Amino acid sequence: MTEQPAPQGPTITVPPQSANGNSPQLPPAPAPASGRTRTRISGMRTGLIAGFALLILVMIFIIQNAHAVSISFLGAHLRLSLAVALILAVIAGALIMAAAGTARITQLRRIMRRDRARPHAS
Repeated sequence: MTEQPAPQGPTITVPPQSANGNSPQLPPAPAPASGRTRTRISGMRTGLIAGFALLILVMIFIIQNAHAVSISFLGAHLRLSLAVALILAVIAGALIMAAAGTARITQLRRIMRRDRARPHAS
């Protein structure tokens, strides 16, 4: 005699009908598994590969733009590599953007705290 194979996936048992004749709602069917699950390690590996590719691009950029340029800003006179000057400009722009975003988030948190502390008139 052969055994029946175990059912694949979760089994759902339905509760009996209620006394007034209404049938219970069935839970939604589970989504089919895609076969691959994402883990923190796989995400870290993907991030490291992307970071390494970006590092290679930055190195190529620095090597191709190695000639020195004169920069004057607010009375300061510098002579440095064009690539370094551009990277410093990008960093300065990112810091300004981060400061503006932080100021806006702080403003919104203060508004939320003030509204939470204020009793609602109903």
